[in-house]
Amino acid sequence: MAIVDNLRSKETFYKRFIWIASFAVFGVVVLLSQLPKSDAVPSWAKFLPMLNAVLNATTTVLLLLSIYYIKKKEVEIHKRLNLTACLLSTVFLLSYVLFHSFGVETKYPLDNPLRPVYLFILVTHVVLAAVVFPLVLFTVYRGLTNQVASHRKIVRWSYPIWLYVTVTGVIVYLMISPYYKF
Repeated sequence: MAIVDNLRSKETFYKRFIWIASFAVFGVVVLLSQLPKSDAVPSWAKFLPMLNAVLNATTTVLLLLSIYYIKKKEVEIHKRLNLTACLLSTVFLLSYVLFHSFGVETKYPLDNPLRPVYLFILVTHVVLAAVVFPLVLFTVYRGLTNQVASHRKIVRWSYPIWLYVTVTGVIVYLMISPYYKF
């Protein structure tokens, strides 16, 4: 009975950790939108949006490879690809927070006919990025703890959303980058 209680206790701890981390990250991102614009953005920080696009593109490739390998029943390769994707997404998040800590705000031109398309992609990207964060953490946790049935259930949601977020992250960068004014 003590083993079962210990497992439940660990499960509760990790669930709480995932939710607390998710809300904390969401809070930091919301806080960033309230920061005043810096007088000057350091020259090294101007590279961060492109780095973020590269990280998103690389994560997209890793996610596509991950689904390929799990369909071939190559679980170890699948696991490594997903852990690498998580690592790159973490680096992306840190880079995103760092860049936006300077209060950089770039608006898509009002007169550009693609503005509605850009705004749709941006809004869905941002909303789904907030949603996918805890989903990915729960997916990884269930995969690493060998809760295969539960892992498969949540991956039906987390995988396509995460893939969408990584692809649209690149698209958002490509659409907004011509308008950066640092």
